[in-house]
Amino acid sequence: MGFIKEFKEFALKGNVVDLAVAVIIGGAFGAIVSSLVDDVVTPLLLAPALKAANAENLEQLSWGAVKYGKFIAAIIKFLVIAFVLFLLIKAAKNFEKAKPAAPPAEPSSTDKLLMEIRDELKK
Repeated sequence: MGFIKEFKEFALKGNVVDLAVAVIIGGAFGAIVSSLVDDVVTPLLLAPALKAANAENLEQLSWGAVKYGKFIAAIIKFLVIAFVLFLLIKAAKNFEKAKPAAPPAEPSSTDKLLMEIRDELKK
């Protein structure tokens, strides 16, 4: 019975539950970012650039059995996703910095009394 109790304590610990929630939210966020890249960024930015370079079907580029086009497309997708995440994290940090700092707490009555004693001793 001790093993089951120990496992239950481990599984229901706050850290494990928080990690599970983070993984689920991360997966959903990954789908959002992938959709942003595939449905917004690629048609607006990448497709015209590939058309100008005469490489519209990037994923179909190959050299014999080596499909280097898929590899290049994966690299481009990674770079775009990393850049979008960078911008989102940077914006979140700037938003966090913009919050006004809490005013410093006033000293307690004991601290005030000690400061008065210190000041008297200095005199």
